[in-house]
Amino acid sequence: MPQVIQLKISLSDSDPLIWRTLLVAKDTTFFDLHNIIQAAMGWENAHLFEFKFKNQRIGEVGEEDEEEEEREILDATSIELGDVIKDQKCNFTYLYDFGDSWEHQIKVMKFPDFDHALKYPLCIAGKMSAPPEDCGGIVSFYASLEILNNPNHPAHADLLEWYGEEYNYEAFDLEETNKRLRMV
Repeated sequence: MPQVIQLKISLSDSDPLIWRTLLVAKDTTFFDLHNIIQAAMGWENAHLFEFKFKNQRIGEVGEEDEEEEEREILDATSIELGDVIKDQKCNFTYLYDFGDSWEHQIKVMKFPDFDHALKYPLCIAGKMSAPPEDCGGIVSFYASLEILNNPNHPAHADLLEWYGEEYNYEAFDLEETNKRLRMV
């Protein structure tokens, strides 16, 4: 019977905390988990990524890396979550966009029973909107929010146009998140 892992993914240094709780199959590859996180956060998958698990780095491996006898990074397409996640004490990090450095803490919450009525991956909870892609990292994101909240700031109109008038930092839409996950 397929197994499921419940993960809580939190964006480091966000305050209030931006997070998602996901149910994923244990045979999900780390590459697929990357795509799942992208969908859960509403990002565009436009940058490099890596997972750090204990002393291992798992991510995309280029041709030059495959030819090396001792690679620094393990291939995310060939390692399943179940290969490294053995118990609930497992925590690891996910880094997306090496320029903006969106670091996420990932905590294994539990191993719920597989439910044939559900389609995995599935988001079961979350809080706050993720920052927009390419906004400069967590510090720049919060600086932008201050400008967006100050209509008298000289950069307010430009940022409002870039973020979009519909952007709401405090919003989290579970149904929309799961729509995106169904497309992964």
